[in-house]
Amino acid sequence: MPRKEAGFTLIEIVIALAVLGICLGIAVPAYLGAVAATHAGAARTALGGTLLSAMTQSTITGMEFVVCASADGADCNGSTDWSTGWIAFADPDADRARGAHETVMRRESALPGDVRLRSTVGRTRIVFQPHGGAAAGSNVTFTLCDRRGPAKAATLVLANSGRLRQGAPSPTATLACPTGG
Repeated sequence: MPRKEAGFTLIEIVIALAVLGICLGIAVPAYLGAVAATHAGAARTALGGTLLSAMTQSTITGMEFVVCASADGADCNGSTDWSTGWIAFADPDADRARGAHETVMRRESALPGDVRLRSTVGRTRIVFQPHGGAAAGSNVTFTLCDRRGPAKAATLVLANSGRLRQGAPSPTATLACPTGG
């Protein structure tokens, strides 16, 4: 009696690889989208936490606190691109610039992946007054987006009263969003 050989035929291997390819084609983009959403959520939480801490500290201590974009984690960089990180510091001399003697209360490093965070044009720093509100000027809007593109972008709007709310970004604000799919 002839023995039947064990193993796979070439057709079976090709079919298995095709099924595996289809599964990976579906799973990898979904995974990357979930990672991007997680990174964007972490950035939103970190920014909200920083703003809340600065507002609370300004109210408790009776002095101004400044929150600004910072690439080096030590000084404000004067940019509306907060993707490189940001700091919050006590500003007892109220000059809105961090001096050597002024304590950094909170420091956030660069955002991961393709996450982008930008503030309203002209709003490179937020100054919290002892009453808890932000310094004079217009509301500041932060636009947060990631590799999922402009359709998934979100905003955080900080009113001068210190109230923080979510909103929908304008088409102009989403122009800097990555479009990695």
